[in-house]
Amino acid sequence: MQFHTLKRVHANKKSTQVGRGGKRGKTSGRGGKGQTARSGHKMYPQIRDMIKRIPKLRGRGKQSFKSFQEAYTPVNLRALETAFVSGGAVTPETLLAGKVISLQSGNVPKVKILGTGTVTKAFIVSGCAISASAKAAIEKAGGRVAV
Repeated sequence: MQFHTLKRVHANKKSTQVGRGGKRGKTSGRGGKGQTARSGHKMYPQIRDMIKRIPKLRGRGKQSFKSFQEAYTPVNLRALETAFVSGGAVTPETLLAGKVISLQSGNVPKVKILGTGTVTKAFIVSGCAISASAKAAIEKAGGRVAV
């Protein structure tokens, strides 16, 4: 082996300079503008605490007033008239089985029966919220509402 035959295992590699223009572009890895983009910057504790609080001060996104409470799925009387026979039990489970309603996030939804349409059959309604006009129409047709 001679000195002129020696070769490096890895080729020469120049280390990149950060924060001096060069090959990193725009902000050179320093983020945005302001205190942290300047040389010799130092974050004081009170500023750091405020920055950590910013995510909690933002609210819940675009729909910050959206309720956490699950909404009722509306079902009209005309849908009950076509889906059930006289004397049939109307519950969220039977409505799901009759394909009047569908699952919401894999769960049986809460149901409210509304008074649009007419009823000629007697139903036994249970486990559902019901409007006053729908309750009156069902009881007039000979059905009953169990709460």
